[in-house]
Parts: sequence; structure tokens; C-alpha cells
Amino acid sequence: MKKRIIEATMATTMLLGAVLGQGVVANAEAVTPVATAKPTAAVKPTASVKPTAKPMPIMRDNLSKFGLKKEVDLPVTITAGGLSYTLEKLMVYDVKSKDAQALIKKYGYREKVTLGDTKYMVWTKITITNNSKNLVQLTSKSPAMKWVINVNGSILNPSMPKLKADEINSKEALWNWKLEPGKELSTYQMYGALEDFKDMSIIIYYGGASEEKTIVKHQGE
Repeated sequence: MKKRIIEATMATTMLLGAVLGQGVVANAEAVTPVATAKPTAAVKPTASVKPTAKPMPIMRDNLSKFGLKKEVDLPVTITAGGLSYTLEKLMVYDVKSKDAQALIKKYGYREKVTLGDTKYMVWTKITITNNSKNLVQLTSKSPAMKWVINVNGSILNPSMPKLKADEINSKEALWNWKLEPGKELSTYQMYGALEDFKDMSIIIYYGGASEEKTIVKHQGE
């Protein structure tokens, strides 16, 4: 009898221990945190490299508009006696065009440059540089032209900008100018032409020297 009571007690104890053990395991499983996967960082798309925009070419002349073929591309530089003249840009406008009339009005250019009727206005951008050891000028003290544009065998007449005529070294519309040794000036100059162009050259004269550069060879040559 006593033996049965002991065995029953032991069985009960073992059963209770098993139940408690299962509870501990269950609780342990409930308490143990489950490692959660971290969200993957969003991959930013690689920025596409935009092609470098090519700069627009500078329009330096409109001679092709008049059926003229250039021998050289602008800018063109000629030098004599230490004075250099660079023709940066040359635009030919019908004298009655909006472009020509706007420049005539803005600077007071004379539309009629000779006894004949002007057909075209020739608008140039230039740079002159004095690499000589002397003062170079075009004023009442030294009125001789230092450079010219030759068209069809005749020299184009410069048009005087009445609104800038009293200004020395105007950077907008050149008339009178002076350059000390080592100095340069970038500016604009207007000419009048009486007829269509067949050829064109630029010539510089200074210090007993000269240089000529053909821009448009005579058509047919």
C-alpha cells in the first residue's frame, strides 16, 4: 500500500515536471525575439550622364548669302610696321534692310557715302593692335587710312557715325582713334558699297610696309 502511494506520488511529480518543463519551453519560445529581416535600402538609379551640349558656331559672315565663296575663314589678321588689323566679323546688309537701318539710326551713320547711291552697308567687327614703338592714330593730325576693304578693285568708303564721331576709340562705332604702343582696341566699323561683290580683300598700310589678304577671289578665276 505504502509502495503504491510512493509510486503514485512519483508519477504525479514526474507528470507535473513534464508539464512545467513544456511551459518553460513554450514561454522561452514566446519570449525569444525572432530576428526580423531589415528592409533592403532602395537602390537609387544612377543618374544618366547628359551629353555635353556643343556650343553654337559663331556666324562670322554672311557672304554665302550673296553667292560668294571665301578663300579664308574669319578671323583674318594682317600686319604692317607693327600695326595689326584683325577682321573678326563681316556682315553685308541691303541698305534698306531692318539690320542696316537699325545701325544707321543707332549711331547716325551716313547712308550715302559717295555721290552714287549706296546699295549695301558692310558692318565689320575688328581688333587693332599696336606692336610698334610709336603712337598710331587716325585723327585730324594723321588722317591717312591705315587699312581698307577693297571690293571689285575699288576701296569701300567708311561711313561716319555722327553720334560717335567726336569720341576717340569708340568700342561701338569707330571713327577717330589713337593707340599707344602695346595697346589694342576691339570695335566696329561701317562701310558703304555701291554694287554687288565680285571679289574682296583687306589691305593694311603702316610704317612703309603693307600686307593684303584675299577674302573672296574674283568670281570665275
